[in-house]
Amino acid sequence: MKLNYRRTFFIGLAFLSISAFWQMYDNIIPLILQGTFGIGETVTGMIMAADNVLALFLLPLFGSLSDRVDTKAGKRMPFIVTGTILAVIFLMMLPAADRSVNLPLFVIALFALLISMGTYRSPAVALMPDLTPNKLRSKGNAIINLMGAVGGVYTLIMIKLLVGGGEHPDYLPLFLSVAVLMIVSVAVLVLTINEKKVKARVAAEMAASGESNVEDEAEDAAAESMSKAAAVDGAPKAGTDAEKMAAGSTKAGNAPSQVQGKGTAMPREVKRSMIYLLASIFLWFTAYNAVTTAFSRYTKVVWKLEGGGFADCLMVATVAAIISYIPIGNIASRIGRKKTIMGGIILMTICYLAAIFANAYHPVINIAFAAIGIGWAAINVNSYPMIVEMSKGQDIGKFTGTYYTFSMTAQIFTPVLSGFLLENISYRTLFPYAFVFSALAFITMSQVRHGDVKPGKKKNVLENFDVED
Repeated sequence: MKLNYRRTFFIGLAFLSISAFWQMYDNIIPLILQGTFGIGETVTGMIMAADNVLALFLLPLFGSLSDRVDTKAGKRMPFIVTGTILAVIFLMMLPAADRSVNLPLFVIALFALLISMGTYRSPAVALMPDLTPNKLRSKGNAIINLMGAVGGVYTLIMIKLLVGGGEHPDYLPLFLSVAVLMIVSVAVLVLTINEKKVKARVAAEMAASGESNVEDEAEDAAAESMSKAAAVDGAPKAGTDAEKMAAGSTKAGNAPSQVQGKGTAMPREVKRSMIYLLASIFLWFTAYNAVTTAFSRYTKVVWKLEGGGFADCLMVATVAAIISYIPIGNIASRIGRKKTIMGGIILMTICYLAAIFANAYHPVINIAFAAIGIGWAAINVNSYPMIVEMSKGQDIGKFTGTYYTFSMTAQIFTPVLSGFLLENISYRTLFPYAFVFSALAFITMSQVRHGDVKPGKKKNVLENFDVED
């Protein structure tokens, strides 16, 4: 059985539109809050953390609801279509509120927009595993991740082209370009994918190939439990493939499991490693998310970049991460996941340290951001599989939820704390802040003694892009 690339491409359009939106939200909303409404860094950080707070409640809720409904259009499509329409409506209210300097309208529209996005993010992520045979979900998730990256790069290009300089740029063209992408993407999705027919066809294909058996049903049950937990991830606002982990992607070529069989308590030494790994996850998300949330403002205040000039660095980081997935997979297969993660942390920590001394933008800064992208990819490719390896034989779904709880908590916590420092001390606290938390992540990660394996070689080059991002 082979992956239907055409079908997977169309399924991925929903995630492409979501990624395009979040790229704009993370970079432009803080600029409007401060430039137009004069809101301080601390309150701006609190507002920027609101989407993660809402996600803790909305994403599991609507993910679960979409599991239960059954309409003529399918289980996920009604949420995707309705959520997109509402999101676009409220999205276009934001530049209107910005132009008229109407703070109440802006806040109301922003809150409604975040709720609208929350209604369909989980169903959109769940659509791919729904319509893809079990054994092909890893390749399918790789396609989805690549399309999400395309959506993010699209927005960065639009920021570069459409956001002008000056004290009060006109953001309407940018918002319109993202809204059009969202509408067109979902419209093409609806016209090309009949969810119920495709699902029936996939089920028939699986039955014909002998894949529809008790093992697959158990695998799907584990995947469903994990996907509900994974739905609350917000740091790059990207989808995940919990199904791959439920399928035991760490089995082939790996060291024996380091925990006891199912039904037994996790050994104390493994639990200790788990605690240190979760602490590391919190710390490196705290460092990275502070930079990504405040970067557009930092470049304007410290580096004196106007308009969308900051987008260049972010595009370099994104592209570098994508290019590095295959080499990182090869490196991890040779030296193990822990050493690869440690290398990524070192790379990012050095770059944060170097950025402290950058008083103005210079093209060489792009090299540092490429290194940050590579380091972040090294961390994301390998950290979640280590959680899975340590929780083998235990409740994998529970520990998956714990993983996303720690990453989400960091993304709620760090915009507020870093924003407080930016406002009350100096914008120059941003990179020292990131450096400290990244260095702490290195220390805690060095204490992790379990869950490290050398992953087996990928069967297909595409599978290197199947990452937990």
